Amino acid sequence: MNPNISGKVWKFADHIDTDVIIPGKYLRTTDMKVFAEHAMEGIDPDFSKKVSPGDIIVAGENFGCGSSREQAPLALKYAGISCVVARSFARIFFRNAINVGLPIIEADVRCEQGDICTVDLGQGRVHCNGKDYQGTKLPDFLQEILSDGGLVAHRKKQAKN
Repeated sequence: MNPNISGKVWKFADHIDTDVIIPGKYLRTTDMKVFAEHAMEGIDPDFSKKVSPGDIIVAGENFGCGSSREQAPLALKYAGISCVVARSFARIFFRNAINVGLPIIEADVRCEQGDICTVDLGQGRVHCNGKDYQGTKLPDFLQEILSDGGLVAHRKKQAKN
């Protein structure tokens, strides 16, 4: 995983819950394509048609609140989202994102939909519109899990060593 991620911003408000990230009616499948096709459907029904690989979500407080569904970060990851930047995350979403290998960073970034931002995961910084925003740097062990592609891939790598 590249510690520097650049992409077009999709802007969302505070308290984006897992029910709008991936509605419950799609949870019976294990097909990642279905998750991707319905990502953010509860807010923007056409999101999956407009998002491009490498795009970044920038949101407010408490992103990923609600139920503890691991499918929420999976839906974003398979829709092409390369990173989620938020002022804060619901703790279970935070951990699920790390577990599935979706990069996240807590930072208070001022930007608009369509802006291009660059995230430096290694330093916990976000650059957007000529400004740098210092976020919370993830501990090295979490960065290593993300770098390996998620917790399962990380554990498999450890088992080989």
